[in-house]
Parts: sequence; C-alpha cells; structure tokens
Amino acid sequence: MSTNSPSNSPSPSPEAWWKSAVVYQIYPRSFADSDGDGVGDLRGIIERLDHLAALGVDVLWLSPVYPSPQDDNGYDISDYQDIDPTFGTLADFDDLLAAVHARSMKLVMDLVVNHTSDEHPWFTESRQGPDSPKRDWYWWRPARDGARSGTPGAEPNNWRSFFSGSAWEYDESGDAYYLHLFSRKQPDLNWENPEVRSAVHRMMNWWLDRGVDGFRMDVINLISKDPALADRTHHGAGPRIHEFLQEMHREVFAGRPERLLTVGEMPGVTVEEARLFTDPKRAEVDMVFQFEHVGLDHGDGKFDVTPLNLLDLKASLGRWQDGLAGTGWNSLYWNNHDQPRVVSRFGDDGPAHRVRSATMLATVLHLHRGTPYVYQGEELGMTNALFTSIGDFRDIESLNHYAEAVDGGADPARVLAGLRAMGRDNARTPMQWDASPHAGFTTGTPWIPVNPNHTEVNAAAAYDDPASVFHHYRRLIELRHSEPAVAYGDFTMLLPDDPRVYAFTRRLVAADGTATELLVLGNFTGRPAEAGPPDDGWRDTELLIGNVPDPGRLGTTVTLAPWEARVHRRRIRPRG
Repeated sequence: MSTNSPSNSPSPSPEAWWKSAVVYQIYPRSFADSDGDGVGDLRGIIERLDHLAALGVDVLWLSPVYPSPQDDNGYDISDYQDIDPTFGTLADFDDLLAAVHARSMKLVMDLVVNHTSDEHPWFTESRQGPDSPKRDWYWWRPARDGARSGTPGAEPNNWRSFFSGSAWEYDESGDAYYLHLFSRKQPDLNWENPEVRSAVHRMMNWWLDRGVDGFRMDVINLISKDPALADRTHHGAGPRIHEFLQEMHREVFAGRPERLLTVGEMPGVTVEEARLFTDPKRAEVDMVFQFEHVGLDHGDGKFDVTPLNLLDLKASLGRWQDGLAGTGWNSLYWNNHDQPRVVSRFGDDGPAHRVRSATMLATVLHLHRGTPYVYQGEELGMTNALFTSIGDFRDIESLNHYAEAVDGGADPARVLAGLRAMGRDNARTPMQWDASPHAGFTTGTPWIPVNPNHTEVNAAAAYDDPASVFHHYRRLIELRHSEPAVAYGDFTMLLPDDPRVYAFTRRLVAADGTATELLVLGNFTGRPAEAGPPDDGWRDTELLIGNVPDPGRLGTTVTLAPWEARVHRRRIRPRG
C-alpha cells in the first residue's frame, strides 16, 4: 500500500481541551420553535438540549441571535449587545447559557465584525455626512476620478460583492460610496480606525463577562483591507490582519483564567497563512475554517457543479493535515449554514445508501486530526431540499445570483439546477424532530418549508434505531473522547492515488513507548471496492467502529461494501 509521509503532532496539552472536543452548530431560525410563530428561538433550543447531551457534543456554536433586520438571516447585526425579539430576550439567553453549562457543555457565539447592518446606530451616524464623528468607522469613498457619481463604472474600485454585483453602494445624500463585501445592507467596518477596534473589544468582553465560552469569528480574515483600495481580483487578508488578531487576543482573551475557544472563518486562507493564524505562540486564533475542500466541486463559480474527484479531496485534506501538524490546528467539517447537505453532495441520499454514505462520510472526517463540527441535522443524515422554483428560495445569495444570471442571459432551468445543488437554503430547512406535520419544528407555519422526507428522516426514528446515523455519530464522538490517538495521533495518508477508497492511519506513542495505531478505510462509491492495510500486522485487528453489519475480517486485502467505513486499532509495545 503506497503512503505519504507522516505528520508529527504535538503532545497533548491540558489547556487545549478543544482538541478532543466536538462542536455542534445551531442555526437558531431553523432548530426549534417554542412559540408557534414559525421561526426557531432560544426557548426552543433549551427544550432540545438533551438531544445534544445524548449525542455527546462538548460545545454549542450559536449562529447570530442579535437584533437584525434579517437581510442575511442575522449576519447583518444592528445591535451587538442584545437579542433579537424573534429569538427571545437576554434573560432567555442567560437561561440557555446556564442550561448548556449545567450539561457540562460550552457555548460559543458567532462574532460578525467585518460588517454591521446598515441599520446599526454606528452606520446611521456615519451616514450623516463627511463631518460625522463616525464617518471613518466605515469605508466611504468618492467616485472614480473622471466618473460621474452613481453611474455604472463610477464605483471606487472593481471589487465584487460575495453576493453578486459591485461591492460599493452609492449613497446619494452624501454623494459617496460605501464598501460592502456582502449585501448592500452590510457595510464593512473600517478596522484601520482604533475606535472601531476598541468598540468591538468592549463588546466581546461584555459577552465573555456574561459567561460565553468563546467566539466563531465570521470572515475574520477580511477585516483588514489595504487602505489604497486598489483594483484587484480578490479581497484576501489585508496587511494588518495578524496585528489586529493579536491585539484582539491581548485586549479580550489574555489574562482570563478560563480557556476559551476562538475559531476564525477565513475565506481563501492558505495552509501557510493558517499555520501563522493558529500557531499558539502567536496568540491569534485556535483554529480556522478553510474552504478549499468545499470548493472542489465548483466549476465556473459556486453554482456550476462538477463531480467530486476523490483524489482532489485526498490531496486537499492531506495537505492541510500535513501543513498544520506540529504547529496549528484544523477545523473539520462537511456541513454548516453556508453549505449544502453533505450526504446529497458527496454521498448518496437515495433510500438505499443514505445512511451508509452519511456514516462513511462522518467516519472519515471525524478520524482526521482536528476538531470536528457537526451541523444541525447532519447527525440525522438530513438531505438537500426539493426546491422546484426560485420562489422556494429564501437566501439572499441565491436570489441575487439567480437575478443576475438570468438577466445576463443564462438559462433559468440551469441556474435553478445549480441553486438546488449548492444553495445555502439546503442547510436551513427546519430540523427534523419527528414525523408529525412540520417535523415537530413548529406548531405554526415554518419560515421555510420542511423537507418532505422528514416522515422517514427524523430524530425520533433515529433514537429507536441502533444502526441510525445519530447513533453512529454518538459512537464517533465517544471514540474521540476515549481514544487519545483520535485527537492527538500523527496522520499518514494511504492510497493517495486510489479513486474509490479514502484510507489513512493515526498513530500516538505513549510515555511508556506503546504505540496506538488506527487504520481508517472509507469507500466513496456505491460499488464494492478492494483495499488493503499497509502491512500484515493489521490482520484480524480490533474493529473499533464500522457501518455495516458483520463486516468480516481484515486480511491482507478487504473488499469494502458500497459506502462502507471501518476503523481498526492495534497496539505495538516496545521490545524489551
């Protein structure tokens, strides 16, 4: 069996509790509705916390619940220090936090400080004109030299919004443009201004003093921009990004007795950059979310879907495993609120193979070196939705893309096909708790329709089935907690050129010289696939976890069933 070189991992550190932890992301709007208005809320989350406790996760990551006009479903914040009435009150939040802590879990807030809502008081004041005390809290610029304000092509530079169109919005009252890398209702904060940074630090400290356990930092590598704002093809990390993150650490996290979790979402980040961001000696963030592996099935843009090439996936994840070994740390994920459902994307969501492919994907991911993230419903094997027309979509990114593409002459049916496969609304349909109307999510009308397959795919059914996706995730999480090699072991990729089987080993040497080794095999196809261990010493070793009944012995070769995953363990004691 051909191999790549091993990655050396650091020794376990008692401070780095998150290395053996699993994080669960909740998208509050779609998780559980307690009051029947069709939108999830904090009280609904409290009522369902025992689901997370039974799953065994350690951290709850809460997508934004701050006051917001909801242009981008809460990622456009109008007040950083309150709760949107849609979700409840600060008292409800305090009750949720106490309930999470009572179950020995931690709670991480979503920090969105690259931009605010255009209805935030800071921006309202900034918009007053050039003499406003907060004018420089945002990026205001005149039209290009020689261009007439408000006309096409007069924007200060060629930057594009992630949500289609120009990244500049003309404000007629002030005869100037403001920068928005996302929606026009999400103006970018100017982090060059120290007053902005101080205000953000005060807000973060306010939440930490309230008891939260850290932050997931939305598009945090975009907060630094080159003040020249020159034309270019991508935004990337600006020249002061490391300075800003180190300052944030000093002003917010340093000196606190508790060990908090900081996760930086970083579009476009490279392995080399991530090594700097996550090096503990630099005191920036604990880990990053990178997007390389979830862009492998993108053709000419996100909505131009191409089949996944397993060799590309191995090369990508293997490069990140090697690149951060010994210095940084990986975030491991297939799903989140911005990604389609992985079982529909990289697996097979049909009735014959949904459970098997979902559990295979989970096994391969969770056995990598890094901290796994589970997105709500992933542990049930929830699938993409059945959107039939553009009227079924709610997400601003999808709606903007459809309008721009169709106006540009694209075939509407082809555009819809891309949205069905990759649109963010796939992740945002309501959590499927049971087979009742609206899946037990609400007694009212849900803000976005429930997936019709909730009658078969739901938590109640999963609890009763020991072979369900839920119980497989529970066993994977338990394995991470009980077997140190899962969290701390070296990583060695196997079979890098096999187009069907994903294989690797993990290895951890104890203080007495005993080595624990794990062999992970996953068949990424719907057909049987033959593989073999790297040496004869794996023959008849202990099967730690698998997803097929009676998988058979591991010999010099093994034929994996369609979408089969298995993890074997052996211990090698030092001679003498």
